[in-house]
Amino acid sequence: MNLSTMDKPTEAQTVDMQTSVEAKAATNGQTEGKPLEHIRNIAIIAHVDHGKTTLVDGFLRQTGVFRDNQELVNCVMDSNDLERERGITILAKNPAVKYEDKLINIVDTPGHADFGGEVERILGMVECALLIVDAGEGPMPQTRFVLRKALERGMRPIVVINKIDRPNIDPHIAVDKVFDLFVELGANAEQLDFPYIFASGVKGISTTDPEIEGKDLRPLLDLMVKHCPAPVGNPDAPLQFQATILDYNDYLGRIVIGRIYNGRIRDNEQVTLLKEDGSTVRGKISKLFTFHGLKRIEATEAQAGEMVALAGFSTANVGDTITGLDGGEALPRVQID
Repeated sequence: MNLSTMDKPTEAQTVDMQTSVEAKAATNGQTEGKPLEHIRNIAIIAHVDHGKTTLVDGFLRQTGVFRDNQELVNCVMDSNDLERERGITILAKNPAVKYEDKLINIVDTPGHADFGGEVERILGMVECALLIVDAGEGPMPQTRFVLRKALERGMRPIVVINKIDRPNIDPHIAVDKVFDLFVELGANAEQLDFPYIFASGVKGISTTDPEIEGKDLRPLLDLMVKHCPAPVGNPDAPLQFQATILDYNDYLGRIVIGRIYNGRIRDNEQVTLLKEDGSTVRGKISKLFTFHGLKRIEATEAQAGEMVALAGFSTANVGDTITGLDGGEALPRVQID
């Protein structure tokens, strides 16, 4: 495969990718919108110990979320104690970084098929996936389930061949193994022409040529911005927010994390919760948060394309839709196999 052609999508491929995203939005019952070019929503797919946490640590450092002299707990994606102990990912987290003029939301995916429902809901929030593969081991069975779901949703994953600093390896063999796995999982011709890059999360570098050591993670971030389609939405349409993840805070109670597909949402705004059984609950957004790094930042307003956390609805469940006070159209719930 020719890296020089693969890391630059043709004009036709770029149009096809964005058209696919717009078609997905229409299928999901969203109001017709436009690409929100300042946002990228990306899911990470990786086997245990293939280095996603060190790469995300690098993103946070190199985009200024953490100071160079700031002490940082290793493996920030695995912030749950059990996850750090076992080196696995159980709870999905969603760090966000600002890179140049783009907001990049990075959503973690559980590395186990037992969490299939959460995997499918998370993939429904994003337009692209980052497949991280160990340069020495190649793709492992743990990634198959999530990768298959991403391909079935029409995504064209970006492949990161990580840990190229390890001795006595040929990273290009890992690329070939990924290609074979894509074929086995039924990828179409466009998906088989996946963009890929080489990286070392430990060193905080990425490069298009493993023979030339990179300087930082900028080439990988550039690839993410270039190949991940922008989300489609209409900030001026009626509000449509869908709950994807639930959390709890001792002070605020139930926290609902999800994505705004259309419209705007404001702190202290009166809105309507649309439940699975067709019932509605009117209430107020008691607290609104956006994301920066791994922190939740109090916000007064957020709009279409953004991922937010909010409080105020103790009965909200995964899949519920929040609309304006006068009600609106519920977003389709993810169907779980």
